[in-house]
Amino acid sequence: MTDKLDKSPSDTPPPGDTVPAGAASGPAPETIKAIPVRHYGRWISGVIVVALLVALGIAFSHGNIQWHTVGDQLFVSTVVQGAGRTLLISILAMIVGVVLGILLAVMRLSKNPVTSTVAWLYIWFFRGTPVYVQLLLWFNLALIFPVLNLGPIYKNDMTAVMTPFMCALLGLGLNEAAYMAEICRAGLLAVDEGQTEAAQALGMSHTKTLFRIVIPQAMRVIVPPTGNEFINMLKTSSLVYAVTYNELLRSTSAIGSTSYAVMEMLFVASIWYLAMTSVFSVFQYYLERYYARGSSRSLPPTVFQKIKANMLGLGSGRGKA
Repeated sequence: MTDKLDKSPSDTPPPGDTVPAGAASGPAPETIKAIPVRHYGRWISGVIVVALLVALGIAFSHGNIQWHTVGDQLFVSTVVQGAGRTLLISILAMIVGVVLGILLAVMRLSKNPVTSTVAWLYIWFFRGTPVYVQLLLWFNLALIFPVLNLGPIYKNDMTAVMTPFMCALLGLGLNEAAYMAEICRAGLLAVDEGQTEAAQALGMSHTKTLFRIVIPQAMRVIVPPTGNEFINMLKTSSLVYAVTYNELLRSTSAIGSTSYAVMEMLFVASIWYLAMTSVFSVFQYYLERYYARGSSRSLPPTVFQKIKANMLGLGSGRGKA
């Protein structure tokens, strides 16, 4: 027989020996001191940006601008009414663009070559020409068709039909439809084809499949760019100044030309545009958050949650320092 091998570590004392009570088995590990990384570039760039902002503010404060006029004219009835017309024409034109854009997107994806070609030509024309030119075409349509004759249904002079409001609505709405058609088409194509095949296997018609299966899932892709398009519409509506529609820019410009406060009234218009776009940007964020429920495991934080997280982060940073 062979003797058993001793597999115990060499530094283990024999069974008869005892280890002193205060003796350590080895040197104690040193405490790790975490040294934060110094981001000097951030501080330098932050100082440069703040210095540029201060210089810009000083330049405007010394400029020939009557700032009290901006405050006095900010809520004048003419300006407020102009802002209301801007909001009205933007909402109506966006409704026209969304409804017609969905129709064009369905036509573009149709297997019928006639409808798909007509939709492509529409998008090609309205995306390829400037909005300003389209507004002028509608405004001067009476030069081509002096009378609008629809037979026994309606007949009137084109100048009476193409009012500034109608020119603005058609010019903005039909142009927006071309962009919304591409947005809707991208959203419809983003839905997996298996969804449509499963619906057809259950016996659902093409129309029912589109409105009950495809479009609800495509909304997650369609909503974010649609919000951006509406915010862009609020700013693009200033172009209807060319067709004499009395919106915000035209209202402020009329006051500026009579009171010689041109720059001041442009600042008034800018403040109103910034206010409207900021409000609708908040609505857009919460709308995107609503449609993100089925696609992400955790919803993006709200504005107040972001502020709270930043404040807690600053507080914890100060405590560690």
